[in-house]
Amino acid sequence: MPGPPTIETQQLILRRPLANDVDALFEIQRDPEAMRHTYVAPNREATVEHLKGYGARFAEDGFMPWTAVYKENEQVVGWGGLNRDPKEPHWGIEVAYFIHSGYWGRGLASEIVRASPELAFEELGIPEAIAFTRRENIGSQRVLEKAGFKYVDFVPEIERLRYKILSDR
Repeated sequence: MPGPPTIETQQLILRRPLANDVDALFEIQRDPEAMRHTYVAPNREATVEHLKGYGARFAEDGFMPWTAVYKENEQVVGWGGLNRDPKEPHWGIEVAYFIHSGYWGRGLASEIVRASPELAFEELGIPEAIAFTRRENIGSQRVLEKAGFKYVDFVPEIERLRYKILSDR
């Protein structure tokens, strides 16, 4: 599967998704606690289709989320980054992520969120990115704000807060 360039952050290797990532990503996506604010995969095939959808968007857009690999133990611990939702591309270029609950509290989501606009602005020349979060997801709101995203509005159609970050170029 084609994908975004590999980027290293302090704790993560952010790389293109590979076929052998499916089981680790499904383990996260099927966990209702880890995914309580977003899509929960009902089965492994749903995770496969999820990745295929974003792969197809890569062919059109030139970007898609990374698989997040924890450097310390080389485990797949999440997924995320710059994307356009394959099922709802009209919402625009956004940053999204999910992290294995066993790795919460280590700043991994922040690393993904900070790397995403850098790719958008510096490598792809995209002038802005958005992100969505549920009102009750205070943790994601903090992650976005620390990365420089600003609250824009509440989107009733999807029951989420919309945040935006602009390139300073």
